[in-house]
Amino acid sequence: MANSMTFGLLVANRGFFPDHLVKSGRAQMIAALEKAGHTVICPTPEETKLGAVESRADAKACAALFRRNADRIAGVIAALPNFGDEKSAAETLRLANLGVPILVQAFPDTPDKMRITDRRDSFCGKMSLCNNLRQFGIPYSLTSLHCESPDSPEFAADLAWFGAVCRIVKGIKGLRIGAIGARPASFNTVRYSEKILEKNGITVEPLDLSEVLGRIARLRDDDAPVLAKLGEIRAYVDTSAVPVESLVKMAKLGVVVGGWMSENELTVSAIQCWTAMEEFFGVVPCTVMSQMSDNLMSSACEVDIAGAVGMHALRLASGTPSALLDWNNNYGSDPDKAVCFHCSNLPKSFFEDVRMDFQEIIAGSVGKLNTFGTCVGRVKAGPMSFARFSTDDETGRIRGYVGEGEFTADSLETFGGAGVVRIPEMQRLLRYICENGFEHHVAANLSLTAGAVHEAATRYLGWDVYWHQPRLRAPE
Repeated sequence: MANSMTFGLLVANRGFFPDHLVKSGRAQMIAALEKAGHTVICPTPEETKLGAVESRADAKACAALFRRNADRIAGVIAALPNFGDEKSAAETLRLANLGVPILVQAFPDTPDKMRITDRRDSFCGKMSLCNNLRQFGIPYSLTSLHCESPDSPEFAADLAWFGAVCRIVKGIKGLRIGAIGARPASFNTVRYSEKILEKNGITVEPLDLSEVLGRIARLRDDDAPVLAKLGEIRAYVDTSAVPVESLVKMAKLGVVVGGWMSENELTVSAIQCWTAMEEFFGVVPCTVMSQMSDNLMSSACEVDIAGAVGMHALRLASGTPSALLDWNNNYGSDPDKAVCFHCSNLPKSFFEDVRMDFQEIIAGSVGKLNTFGTCVGRVKAGPMSFARFSTDDETGRIRGYVGEGEFTADSLETFGGAGVVRIPEMQRLLRYICENGFEHHVAANLSLTAGAVHEAATRYLGWDVYWHQPRLRAPE
């Protein structure tokens, strides 16, 4: 499965509860995780009593097993088939020191099985385990219901959510971003702090635009990598309205950027565009960037490094491509709708249909022939999540906001890549953005994953992130 992961499983046990609850609970949880396509690392009954943890000796054995597999484990499930020994469970996680997300799950009791032979008390034990984890300074996540069975639809949904949280945390820690070119002089809005990003495990590797153009100059039109990239571009999007000279330039740009990113083990990128690329090279980089984003290597324009982080977080959560858009226009008088737009480098999968054309805004100053390469089309209707992160020099932290809405099928006549978005209580969101000085760029993904991004960012990465949600209203 595309989103298959490896989870550590800690089954907590309290000795005076019946053994059969732990045996069946452990087997049930393993079956649920494997059914979802995941790999499970858990002590065997030969390594600890019942393959669970109820003593310090068990804690040491389980922690050692987890440490031996630390490079594989993306998250830990702490399961409570009964009350559980909260101290040894917490000690296991402290000794393992994996630095990964932890999901605390408690099995439900059954009303007609409340005698000593079948009673679990996991409801109470979950509170005790969480109390100890808080004392130990270990962050953890909770299931949506206080108690839920591993074979329930609620747990299946929670597991998918937790998997997204784990992917985000793992994918952000150690992220390497390519910064290609300088920040455009007019875009103070995309300023960022490399040092704050580095402190959060995110490295920025720069490449001057002159080096890109110099490497392009060394390529011949008939070089094999150039011809291969040219074929990819033609297969990717309708290029019938674009001069072949422009397509060859795009192919060379793609070869240079792709080669440099591979050599430097870079996952995402942000590229200078406005307007040096057009004036001194003669194309826009949009299609090359669109291809990278569609291949899950998110690429942001205008050297918006923080924007690329938002794109990547959403991509990790959903496993699907992200785009970087402008909060660009109101949509008539509807307070919950707006037009999201870029010129554009949106991934192909965002569009109802798409073609390559010239960039109408820049063409007025540098000429139409120098601006071919944009991906033009309408964003398809459907659910969407959005995210924006920024580095805050005053606090030394990363801050941001996330939320969910939908792209609608409302009519829109414009150029570039655009869509109408509807977000509940959008005016409150817009006020928050302006009052807190956030940028006009926002990352978007065609999924509903804001909750996972918020959980990963706030609980495990330590960022200051606002989650925009509709406020509950009293019934009339």
